[in-house]
Amino acid sequence: MLGEDTPYPMLVADASGTVEQANAAARSLLGGATRLTPDWLARAHHDLLARLPAAGGGTPEPVRGPVGGRVFEAHAVRAGRDRVTWWLVDVTARERDMEVLRAERDSAASMVEAATELLSSLNLDRCLEVAARLAVRHLAHAARVVIPLGRRRYTIACHDAGGEGVRRDLDIDPQEMPGLAEALRAYPPVPARWVDPALTPAWVRGENQGEARAAVVISLPGYGLPAGALILLRDTAGFSPAEDVFARLFAARAGTAIAIARLYAEQAAITETLMADLLPPMTPYLEVADVAARYRAAGHGAQVGGDFYDVHPVAGTGGASLVVLGDVSGKGLEAAVLTGKIRNTLRALLPLADDHQRVLERLNDVLLAGPSPRYVTLVLAGVERRGTQLALRLTSAGHPPPMIVRNDGRVEDARTRGTLIGLLEQVTSVTETVFLDPGETCLLYSDGVIEARGGPLGDEMFGEDRLREELRRCAGMPADALAERVQMLASQWAGERERDDIAIVAVGAPREAPGPSEGPGT
Repeated sequence: MLGEDTPYPMLVADASGTVEQANAAARSLLGGATRLTPDWLARAHHDLLARLPAAGGGTPEPVRGPVGGRVFEAHAVRAGRDRVTWWLVDVTARERDMEVLRAERDSAASMVEAATELLSSLNLDRCLEVAARLAVRHLAHAARVVIPLGRRRYTIACHDAGGEGVRRDLDIDPQEMPGLAEALRAYPPVPARWVDPALTPAWVRGENQGEARAAVVISLPGYGLPAGALILLRDTAGFSPAEDVFARLFAARAGTAIAIARLYAEQAAITETLMADLLPPMTPYLEVADVAARYRAAGHGAQVGGDFYDVHPVAGTGGASLVVLGDVSGKGLEAAVLTGKIRNTLRALLPLADDHQRVLERLNDVLLAGPSPRYVTLVLAGVERRGTQLALRLTSAGHPPPMIVRNDGRVEDARTRGTLIGLLEQVTSVTETVFLDPGETCLLYSDGVIEARGGPLGDEMFGEDRLREELRRCAGMPADALAERVQMLASQWAGERERDDIAIVAVGAPREAPGPSEGPGT
């Protein structure tokens, strides 16, 4: 018989499925059956004969199915009008390899998905929640991510299948959970530790005490230090080979993501603490005057820059208040750091605030002693009540002079001038005292206002003349409204173009009845 000695099983069957011929390999495989078996091959035979007239001369697609615990692929060859020859090829090894390949491909896709989601946020709480949720999706029906906060305090992110994630801060003893203390302090990571669920503390079991048949503790490695630990509650003990690979890779990715998020959180907290001393006061207040301020750092998203202001309610020995507005050379973080240094120095010099010249000289000495030649321009304004008027002692140190907005619409430049601070050994300054009637305002501003570039052609500076003209229209305006108006004008003039830092302080004489007279205005 044709094909009798071939190693591949061969069958010839008629339209009814009766086996007319079978070679030795087929007889050995199927045991001499007279009807086509197994069922999947019989169904394929009848389907093929049913569509043979319409199939033309094309080669039928092979079919596949199990035979005796192995997988065979059946290839059909038409042997007559109503007869088909079937050749069976053992593809068990290929199927096994394909299954392993599919499993590895699915595992890699899952790992890429998990890594992407874990690293999608630098928020530590979200990172912990994502790690617990992904562990439940791929490895267990409940997961607990544990990271230390200090002493016996730990953050624990819990997630159960079908439930919502929960994050809790608890005082726990890691020794109560077998393997947890080692996982939290070991680097390189220790092997996974399998535990009887009955030995786990209540905060681990949660609502899954009756469901879990096994628990495992896995180290989460960070950057040179352990980032935490992952506790899984499972239906079965032990990982399959694919789960074992996934669990180890997942722990590495989760530990890395948690370490990055935690480092970012620590740096953000440090930055926030340091920034608190650099940010200008949000709500300046003086009992004797109406004070309003506006501040905007250059650059999108920046909070601090080289411009600054401070309002000190009591300065010097006479009980006067002090308003300071300044502009440090440069921009960005380096300028902001120098700004903080200058503000702290001026705060230390408040007992000398009655003598502006001495304050400027001491500040100049501090800056000259610094490691780099950086300078600052300043305006100092001593503020006190004099009868119905507000007296302002104004001293400029290389800074644009303040502008006085009178009730009748006149705008006057304060006649004060001086050398900038931080470059020359000798400091010179001229102080002028001006008096404000109720409703009048003194405007202190940084050069970010008058040097804002924009306008119709995009390169024209806003300038002092334009500012002075606009202030004439602001006569009688409250200090807060005037400060807001000036900032709006500078911003509108610059539009979306690059802008410098802006600091604005408006000091106004209140319209309400003044307190006890401290002497007549002159």
